[in-house]
Amino acid sequence: MSKPVFQTHDLTKIYRTGDVEVRALNGVDVTLYEGEMTVLLGPSGSGKSTFLNIVGGLDRATSGTVRFKDMELTSCSERQLTQYRRNHVGFVFQFYNLIPSLTAWENVAMVTEIARAPMTPDEALAMVGLENRQTHFPAQMSGGEQQRVAIARAIAKRPEVLLCDEPTGALDSKTGILVLEALDKINRELGTTTAIITHNAGIQAIAHRVVSFIDGKISQTHANEIRIQPAEVVW
Repeated sequence: MSKPVFQTHDLTKIYRTGDVEVRALNGVDVTLYEGEMTVLLGPSGSGKSTFLNIVGGLDRATSGTVRFKDMELTSCSERQLTQYRRNHVGFVFQFYNLIPSLTAWENVAMVTEIARAPMTPDEALAMVGLENRQTHFPAQMSGGEQQRVAIARAIAKRPEVLLCDEPTGALDSKTGILVLEALDKINRELGTTTAIITHNAGIQAIAHRVVSFIDGKISQTHANEIRIQPAEVVW
């Protein structure tokens, strides 16, 4: 059986504005396992992104606990969380956040210069099928190519965990499939624990497991008996 990577218990996040209180997460208990690809499914405002930000060390819970392997993230200092993000986690967001004045190779190289045991930028770009686009600038690439550069940048430091927030949300279906194929290849070949937030129910078919959120709670979690290839996703 795979080892737990993330374990949350009674995870709660409350945002307050004056007298208004919003419970973005309301007592979430979930475990994500080593080498697993998990799709986090649910409508806008259901708590998916808040959950991902907390387990990724970008935000803090109001109460409850989050463990990454033997590390309790909820008790970490800001310095410890920075080290955690640098050494263990790769992030992919809906918008690519590439530096326009740098080539694809240079955007990836920025990460490899501070990582402990990175891939080369050439290796990371080859993983996502962009070995022939290394010298291109973001403005010279399609949206799907830019997103794949962002994925290469995230995996170049060989993170144990890859957290993806709507990675295909700004893309058309054909381009989105290419991005999913890149994420699927990384999970299958590198064994990177991967969590993908999406509104698109069709994407759940590529995952080992689906966790559904609604109103800050987990409404359902189930394993996929058959994990299909991204090209078979009904968009």
